[in-house]
Amino acid sequence: MADSLLDVIFDVVDLALDVSEVIDRTKQLSKPDTVEVPPDPKPLPAAAQRALAEAEKLERKRDQPDQSASGTDQASSP
Repeated sequence: MADSLLDVIFDVVDLALDVSEVIDRTKQLSKPDTVEVPPDPKPLPAAAQRALAEAEKLERKRDQPDQSASGTDQASSP
């Protein structure tokens, strides 16, 4: 008798846990997907814009001599 009573109690607890799990899954599925959007970027101050433009200009100048040097080598070859 005690064994069958324990089996019934375990079955009830198991059923309660299953129902609880189904409820949790339903709650998770009903939540809308949230997407975090980064804030709009702040405009750069004038000094930062000038520094950025100067750095880009220097980078372009650094890349150009490599190309022009290879072009002058080819042009100077007979």
